Amino acid sequence: MDILSDILDTLNLKGVFYFRTDFSKPWSVKVPEHKQAARFHMVVQGQLNVRIDTDEEHNLSAGDMIIISGGTSHVLYDKDYEKAPKLETLLEDVGYDGKGVLVLGEGDETAKTKLVCGHFTFRTDADHPLLSELPKCQIVTQSERASNAMLDNIVELLIRQVYSSQLAIQASVIRMSEVMFIELLRINFEKNDKLKGILAAFSDKQIGRSIGLIHANPAFHWSVENLASEVGMSRSRFARRFSELLDMGPMTYVSEWRMQKALARLHGSSDSIQEIAKLSGYRSPAAFTRAFKERFKVSPSKYRQTMM
Repeated sequence: MDILSDILDTLNLKGVFYFRTDFSKPWSVKVPEHKQAARFHMVVQGQLNVRIDTDEEHNLSAGDMIIISGGTSHVLYDKDYEKAPKLETLLEDVGYDGKGVLVLGEGDETAKTKLVCGHFTFRTDADHPLLSELPKCQIVTQSERASNAMLDNIVELLIRQVYSSQLAIQASVIRMSEVMFIELLRINFEKNDKLKGILAAFSDKQIGRSIGLIHANPAFHWSVENLASEVGMSRSRFARRFSELLDMGPMTYVSEWRMQKALARLHGSSDSIQEIAKLSGYRSPAAFTRAFKERFKVSPSKYRQTMM
């Protein structure tokens, strides 16, 4: 089983393309919070300043891109961020209908800031160590892209598609942005010790196999003992190694993954609560409902209603 694909499918990774821009100085815009999203901004031409929260500021040039995880609000601007209008206000003021280029001001074509903006979303309450360990902000410079051929090719192709006049570019841009997210994950694996541990867990002959077993059959009545036995390790050594790599115990991982599969079924299937409880490894709907409510502060049926 491809564990990474199963994780991203279950968490419902979706790429969303916002717009490309032609911004003439002076300009600024405040992008609102979106908890289940990781936003990206690619600089095609010009300079971009980004202010996150109140104390973090970044300066980007043509060819650079920034990815802001966790849905954090931020300001994009050229010189002055303090009076930046909210994105929804700006869109209403300029009459942008979601099609074509978002234009602010008039000026020299060669001096405009041209951006490609979008985000990646995940299902409400989607969670996994892969997401929780992502950095709040990641900048990928043009030179860094050049050293990652796959990412560089995807970004260049995505930009060409966004600037194309061909039909159906929206679908292809969305698919390419999802592939881009996966490549960005790979870069983070190399930079972040905790993400490096997760990758090591997936790649480990024994721990990786145990994770594959959990993902292949989350409803099975797994225990530390039978997982350790399946991969040929002692109980104590298996539990210790699993926790070292993933920063959580095997049974915590099992429980969390069952909850994520339950969310996916509540959102994307017509299965009854009783069926979902069984598929999630619970002996009764009541036990499942208690565990679900303890984890998400809402009952499975109420969660399903909010997703309709």
